[in-house]
Amino acid sequence: MLAAYAARQSADDPLSGLEVGEIDAPSTPEGWVTVDVRAAALNHHDVWSLRGVGLPADRLLPMILGCDAAGTDPEGNEVLVHSVIASPGWAGDETLDPRRSLLSEVHPGTLAEQVRVPARNLVPKPAELSWEQAACLPTAWLTAYRMLFTNAGVQPGDTVLVQGAAGGVATALVQLGSAAGLRMWVTSRDAAKGEAAVALGALHAFDSGARLPERVDAVMETVGAATWSHSVNSLRPGGRIVISGATSGDAPAKAELTKIFFKQLQVIGSTMGTRDELERLTKFVVAQSIQPKIDRVLPLAEAREGFAAMAAGQVDGKVVFTT
Repeated sequence: MLAAYAARQSADDPLSGLEVGEIDAPSTPEGWVTVDVRAAALNHHDVWSLRGVGLPADRLLPMILGCDAAGTDPEGNEVLVHSVIASPGWAGDETLDPRRSLLSEVHPGTLAEQVRVPARNLVPKPAELSWEQAACLPTAWLTAYRMLFTNAGVQPGDTVLVQGAAGGVATALVQLGSAAGLRMWVTSRDAAKGEAAVALGALHAFDSGARLPERVDAVMETVGAATWSHSVNSLRPGGRIVISGATSGDAPAKAELTKIFFKQLQVIGSTMGTRDELERLTKFVVAQSIQPKIDRVLPLAEAREGFAAMAAGQVDGKVVFTT
């Protein structure tokens, strides 16, 4: 079957290990089902896998990449794929399972004509969403949904700062938060990306590190070291930082511990989301008539173009592949 997969890894030249072509279809374990993929979306996770992060080359290559997909199950039902794979016998919040994995880390991923997943990992696809829109939701959008609605502790009318304006999670945060009645602010080093966030629903866009007109109720942090001090300084007393990534590194120059305890700030880690949260996300997107922002749609056979754009930081919204 046609797939985009990691055949090799290189920290300096990740695309050198990407292959797009025919590969043997994996077997379907007991209790799993085969989904015929109609659309699959790209994430930074896929580029990191090509760099050698989180994917052991000695055991798991070649590995089909991808976490996001929408398609049809063996009965012909239209479904989304929840990519968090819990360990056998795990009960409860699967994101807290210490042995959990994501598709494309241990099990073959979604950037293929078919993907195998546990039957419990399927979520009904609303008819109101196109295949391309639905494929955007299971990773970046689910991460944003959990950050805002499970972990941020905010209410309509509260002000939320999103560090970095154009990434997949940041874009989803702006669209979800504005639809929920939150005052969404963003920061960006690129004025055009800030303007694009405002067009999606953000109230204001500020230069990275700029002094804000008032302190905010919560900060959504995915950048890490480069924005950490600004995130802490931007919060009102008692506010929360929700962190789901650290693309600029995880070792800031200052930990800001004194400000954190003196202002009684809360730092909340947030990773992906549960299958139930994904189902609630799909319903919220439909109810609010949200259209996930898509940067480009490409045939799976042209996946290299999408990977190259993401690796170069030249995407604004999701990159989606169709089969």
